[in-house]
Amino acid sequence: MKIKKLLSIIAILFIALMTGCAKDDFVETIGVCPIVTTTNPINGASGVPLNQIITATFNETMNPATITASSFIITVGGAPVSGTVTLSGAVATFTPTSRLAANTVYTGRITTSAKDKTGNALQTDYIWTFTTGFLPLIVSTDPANLAIDVALNKVITATFNMSMDPLTLTATTFTVKQGATTVLGAITYSGTMVSFTPSSPLAENKVYTCTITTGAKNLAGIEIASDYVWTFTTGLLPIVVSTDPANNAIGVALNKIITATFNMPMNPLTLTDLTYTVKQGATAILGTISYSGSTVTFTPSSPLVGNKVYTCTITTGARNVAGTALANDYVWNFTTFNPVNANPPPVNTTNGLGFGAFGGNAGITNQGLHTVVNGSIGTTAASTLVTGFTDGTNGNVYTVTPLNNGLVTGGIYTAAPAPGTATNAATALAGLNAARTLYLSISPASMPGGVVNPGAGELGGLTLAPGIYTAASSFKVTNGNLTLDAQGDPNAKWYFQAPSSLTVGDSAPSSVVFLNGVGNPNNVYWYVGSSAVINYAGGGVMVGNIIANSGVTLSSPANSTSPVGQETVLNGRAISLVSAVTMVNTIINVP
Repeated sequence: MKIKKLLSIIAILFIALMTGCAKDDFVETIGVCPIVTTTNPINGASGVPLNQIITATFNETMNPATITASSFIITVGGAPVSGTVTLSGAVATFTPTSRLAANTVYTGRITTSAKDKTGNALQTDYIWTFTTGFLPLIVSTDPANLAIDVALNKVITATFNMSMDPLTLTATTFTVKQGATTVLGAITYSGTMVSFTPSSPLAENKVYTCTITTGAKNLAGIEIASDYVWTFTTGLLPIVVSTDPANNAIGVALNKIITATFNMPMNPLTLTDLTYTVKQGATAILGTISYSGSTVTFTPSSPLVGNKVYTCTITTGARNVAGTALANDYVWNFTTFNPVNANPPPVNTTNGLGFGAFGGNAGITNQGLHTVVNGSIGTTAASTLVTGFTDGTNGNVYTVTPLNNGLVTGGIYTAAPAPGTATNAATALAGLNAARTLYLSISPASMPGGVVNPGAGELGGLTLAPGIYTAASSFKVTNGNLTLDAQGDPNAKWYFQAPSSLTVGDSAPSSVVFLNGVGNPNNVYWYVGSSAVINYAGGGVMVGNIIANSGVTLSSPANSTSPVGQETVLNGRAISLVSAVTMVNTIINVP
């Protein structure tokens, strides 16, 4: 084997001796001629980076004096490219003065003036070509430029024409703004796509501007040619604009098909028996849900029950076609037609008595932060005798503290000083006169003939039909709940006459409730000769118009720090003709 290799070498040396290399000014040494063995880029290469440094490697060490801009030439379209030529041993390097042009064919040439250390020259010019790649650029965005009705939960993306350096895609190079405000979010990169995920939903009906700067570079370190900017406009939040039946509708047909109409098309797949429910009390109503246009329809499987309150709910699981959810659950109620009494007589109302609480000429006091009067309160006393309240209609405060601040949604009416006024005082006086008139009209003297002393004055645990009930002295509801049976008539009335006092609840709360939910708190009247104390232990639900001569107390100071959900509730009114009304974490809903 060694003999064969030796013979091969001798043959090569013989050929070189016979042919030789081109002559030059140096003393010729017979041997192998200089040749170019490799180039970078190689011949025919494509997608060459624009910042490429071009090299040619020889089979031996070359003479630096012969490796110059005259012997190592790069041209494009026949024109020479400006650059610097250097040599290190057998490697010649051409460094372009400026970046190469994108998607362009370049020609490299090493001429025969290139010589080795002993003066042997390249026998023929060495020529090769290569083609540069593209500049990185953004080929698409989502949302597209000038897009409208963009979903509020949109993840914003940009796709490049090539792989990018993820380290150059940051909150500095990829920004999203609404006006001058920068949107916070997380940036991720995969494949050729960069994504911006906002930290919170976008605002509705706003223009957003996205920018990817020239700081974004590809894997070769080439940046995009210029900042890329695009805008889009978000859509509106989906909302329920109408329902049929309308909220609080009465006399609704028992074969009613229940609908809700949105302000935009919705995704039908999100309107199901999980997101659209109809209940009567706690009982879910079975039915079929369908969707057309922007209206969702609930068709009950069987007729509704007469004289019942139904509650409809569409949850935030309902989404529009862009995937944006309702901001909040939408809830509405309606009451079905009463087949027992289709033409009820007119209902006697508390005309002129618009107050949820009235403190005679002694004022009204609240303790706790959970008191809410869904209505108005008043007193003929000075405003200083109303304490612990904020007027929800104008923001006026009445001696509130960090621990005692109740909300009155319908206004507070008192005499001066401010915020009391003479006008408010006149309104309060008119309310007091109306209360006195009503008080006298429901007294035992004006309305005799009631059932005398039912339950020996203890109404707890009883079920009472509509009518007049008169205590020997006082009424109590402390032995369980009092149930009022309307016997199918939603306009049924109850009159309770207590010449002395009224006590609801004792060591534990008690409630006054309507059997099967049929009844109107506005049609329940409590005449109290002295004072009324309602659920001093806290909690419980009371119904009716309490008109007491000498004060009404709802809950006690011990409950001033009770949590939400443990309030004392009065669906009705708490009226005192002379003394004050006091309440602690109490909710009054004026019927």
